[in-house]
Parts: sequence; structure tokens; C-alpha cells
Amino acid sequence: MSSLFEAYITNLGKYNEGRLVGETLKFPATTEEVQALLKRIGVDGVRYEEIFITSFDGDVLGLYDHLGEYESIDELNHLAHVLSDLDQSDIEKFEAVIDSGEYTGSVHDLINLAQNLDCYDFYPGIDSEEALGRVYIEEMEMLDVPDDVLPYFDFEAYGRDARINDGGHFAPGGYVFNNGGKFVERYHGMEDIPPEHRIFAYPKLNIREQMAAYQEVIDRSALNEEKQRLPASREDR
Repeated sequence: MSSLFEAYITNLGKYNEGRLVGETLKFPATTEEVQALLKRIGVDGVRYEEIFITSFDGDVLGLYDHLGEYESIDELNHLAHVLSDLDQSDIEKFEAVIDSGEYTGSVHDLINLAQNLDCYDFYPGIDSEEALGRVYIEEMEMLDVPDDVLPYFDFEAYGRDARINDGGHFAPGGYVFNNGGKFVERYHGMEDIPPEHRIFAYPKLNIREQMAAYQEVIDRSALNEEKQRLPASREDR
């Protein structure tokens, strides 16, 4: 399955220590890919447990503008699988709707939007009110205009009125509007993610690796306690 978008996964603990350690994860992904990445950036569930996302990129235009740094890896993966089920025309419609700002508040919204694209009409390549007017009059014949009147017809004015009535939006890829269809919330939360789309898991450590990890945590804790005692001991002198 080809990648739709990618995220730069960063070790939060090391970042707080002043080190930027991370790698790119392409979605959809597998549990094995996540575990291998986490191990490489030092997030093993013992020494370091938390991650955040530094940046997004991908082929779905505008998608990464609506994703945050603390998104769930499982939820992102589910979104990627849902988008993978769409054909190219639906991807373009999805891009147009998110450009309009509808259903972009969360990954939850984006997943539901991708499953309700039949609630929108999309005309690729229509980028102006005049072009919209011509499509509605010349191709869709929404108004009967005599042939001898067409050369003088104000397509732009008609397209402007149509856009206002539609509540439509000109996106980079074309014209889109909500057609009034019933929007059904199919995704309610993490419990709706299929097991095969749940991929977040810490790396599996062997006994030696586990012992080394716990010892590093103990040493780090002892060092922090020592640092906290030093200022107090200096004040006592």
C-alpha cells in the first residue's frame, strides 16, 4: 500500500533534554515499522515513553495543516487506511472540502469526512464564478437561455448567485459545496479503530536490553536527586 502522508516522530524526553531525535513514519504503517522506529529514536517504554510529531507532509493537499503534534499514531493510521479506500476523484473532493474548512477540527472529523463525501458535489477545475456559471448554463442547462442570448449572457453574475445559493467554495482543485445529504458519524473514537489498524507498540526488549534500560533509569534518577541536593547543601555552608 502506497504512503499517503508522513509524520516526523520525535522522542519527547530527549527533546526536553535539548536533543532533537526523531525519524519519519509513513502512513499507513505496520506495528513492526512503528516498533523499529521507536527503538531507533530511543523510545522503549522504559527510558523514554512519550513522543510528539514535529511535522507532517504528504500527497493529500492541505491535510497536514489540520494535524497536531500530539496526534494518536493509531488514529492517524486509521485515517490513512480510510483515505486509501478512496479513488483519486474522491481524494480531490476530500482536499476541496478540507480547503473550505469543514470537518477539519480533529482527526476524528477528518475520518468522518472521508466516509461522507457523498454529502458534497465537486466540479474539478472550476475556479471562478464565470466558469461556474458556464457549467451550470452550458453543460447542466440549469437555466434555459436562448442561443442568440448566450453571447450576451452574464455568466459571472449567474455563477456568483449560484455560489451564494450553494454555499459553495472555490478550492485549488475545483468548486465544492455541501449538497445537503445526511452526514453520518461512523467514527466515534478510538474504540472504532479496527484491530488491524492499531499499530502503536513499544519495541520488544530482550532481558539484557530490559536490564540496561532499567539501570539507566535508576542512574538518571539518582543523578537528578543529587543535582537537587547540591543547591541546598551550598546554602547550608
